[in-house]
Amino acid sequence: MSRESGDNLDRNRSGNLPMASVMDLYLSRRSVMRGGLGAAIAMVAGGGLAGCFDNTSAKQEATSAAGGKPTLALGFQSIPGSRTDGCTIAAGYSAYVLAPWGTPLNSAGAAWKADGSNSAADQANAMGMHHDGMHFFPIDGSSEDGLLAINFEYIDQQALHPHGPTVDASGKRPAEEVRKEINAHGAGVVRLKKRDGRWQVVDNDPLNRRFTTASQMDIAGPLRGSEHVKTRFSPDGTRCRGTNNNCGNGYTPWGTYLTCEENWPGIFVNKGTLPADQARIGVVTSTGLYQWESAAGDSSEVADEFTRFNVTARGASATDDYRNEASTFGYIVEIDPYDASTRATKRTALGRVRHEGCCPGLAIAGKPLVWYMGDDSNNEYLYKFVSTAPWDPADANPTDRLATGAKYLDHGTLYVARFDADGKGVWLPLQTATPTLAGSTLGALYSDLPGIILHTRGAADAVGATPMDRPEWTAVNPLNGDAYLTLTNNLVRSADRADHANPRGPNLHGHIIRWHDSDDQLSFTWDIFVYGANASGSSEINRSGLSELNQFASPDGMSFDSRGVLWFETDNSEKSVAGYTNDQLLAVIPTQLLGTDGKQVAVNGQNQIDLRRFFVGPNGCEMTGITFTPDNKTLFINVQHPGNWPFSDKATDATPAGTRVRPRAATVVIQRVDGGEIGTA
Repeated sequence: MSRESGDNLDRNRSGNLPMASVMDLYLSRRSVMRGGLGAAIAMVAGGGLAGCFDNTSAKQEATSAAGGKPTLALGFQSIPGSRTDGCTIAAGYSAYVLAPWGTPLNSAGAAWKADGSNSAADQANAMGMHHDGMHFFPIDGSSEDGLLAINFEYIDQQALHPHGPTVDASGKRPAEEVRKEINAHGAGVVRLKKRDGRWQVVDNDPLNRRFTTASQMDIAGPLRGSEHVKTRFSPDGTRCRGTNNNCGNGYTPWGTYLTCEENWPGIFVNKGTLPADQARIGVVTSTGLYQWESAAGDSSEVADEFTRFNVTARGASATDDYRNEASTFGYIVEIDPYDASTRATKRTALGRVRHEGCCPGLAIAGKPLVWYMGDDSNNEYLYKFVSTAPWDPADANPTDRLATGAKYLDHGTLYVARFDADGKGVWLPLQTATPTLAGSTLGALYSDLPGIILHTRGAADAVGATPMDRPEWTAVNPLNGDAYLTLTNNLVRSADRADHANPRGPNLHGHIIRWHDSDDQLSFTWDIFVYGANASGSSEINRSGLSELNQFASPDGMSFDSRGVLWFETDNSEKSVAGYTNDQLLAVIPTQLLGTDGKQVAVNGQNQIDLRRFFVGPNGCEMTGITFTPDNKTLFINVQHPGNWPFSDKATDATPAGTRVRPRAATVVIQRVDGGEIGTA
């Protein structure tokens, strides 16, 4: 979640034992055993649960059979922080700007205009605003020709329009402005080719397309056809319109893109009595975030395109109004990037929350498929979805990708995580028979599976899941299946929850947690991989022993490359780190962090030098989205909401002092000058 788009409110009133308390219990038990506070901090920050991550295949990857020396190592030195209107990058690398906001994808869209005067129709056929999660899909396995599927998280109204948004004396927004804003949200697919060593957008490629907050989509899974999603637009509850506030992402083994709907509740307004699901997820009651509903009744309105954002019950039934329109948002949306004739599909079985990432676990023949997902709000939860169907490798290249998606994504079990103080955890199934803390069942609370999915947050509350510090992106190590989650921060955790073992309340810096699932998918073991901190922080704050060259706050976007290098990005909120450097991209190889017993450990004071800063973005930005070509020779990342950038197509060119440009989020292409693989020696 961008710090620019979230509201940072705490809507979890469950009273479930928070992660802070779990850590209190976990660390206090071991501080007694090992001799006090310092030992307790070293225990977690230094990998006290290393035995949980004793994976033979990982150790074999990490060391060579001959000499026991690492076979993979970072090939760059950590760079200093930067506070300029340009990007900085490790020595030996180049970085250039690709496909910024407004880049036309076809001839139906005019070239981007620096005065902000492009039309709504132009925007519908161009790159959207504030690039976020993305994934590269190769054409025929190529590392020089492929499709970039990409999210556009939210809008900057001041930059989008020539003079910012307009509201008339009666409080109404102009229809053309609203349409442009709707079209700047969503996701897209764009064809890229590498020509003379440089990536370019392929204009007018038949696979170039946009998905906006107005695009028609299919509803699949438990909620398809249910009473919860029937509207005036779709009386049978099988279709809906739009995807919004698309932040993190995922992908599937059969070659489709998963885009995650995150901070979408604010676009709706309900001026009546909020249903429990709308209250728990954050639908507003006075006016929508962008006041799109105010354009309702405009003479140009088509098919209630603006009316639908007012979800107040007004008709005799749900098919007479849009009381259920908000119930068609909050899902993982599957897109087939290779077939422009298909519609996007909302996979409701994966839950309805403010979805962030949706990373797949390792696909193993004969085993169910797994996806891990964060719900990016304060004190929300970590989820996973396990397919009913076991993975069949023959499905990796299907003739109908969305039909394959139905096989694996519409039928399965949604779980929520409970982290226990002994370094173990339990996956709690969100099913009708699951008992609640109150002694009932989820079926008794919500009637059936569609009701549970609609109330995903409430169901997780009821079964005793662990509230987390804004769970964001998930990532899975391809070498051993260990899963990681960025917990970006929690500014509303009260200070009275902190003590000698967990002093970070509120949690200003965030951290990354990791776990390894049991074979039956019902339990896991966990530890804290790294704590964000300012280098000058006390030992209670700087638990991972970070230095100036790798200090960070608010970890956010995250991904492993195919070699096992973990890359993560930041969304700074802590003033000490933010005062030293803009948001950044760091890298580390977890399987290379080994203790004296040869087992994996976390980042700590002895090995922190192996966590390195690789890239720093321009002033005002957040680093978002990350993907690689199959050969790992191109890294794509996104610069979101820059303040005064880009000045040129060279990402490292700083905008000269005294010069103002209309800011444009953009993808940045990173390559090694010598043409080698990114990041490694």
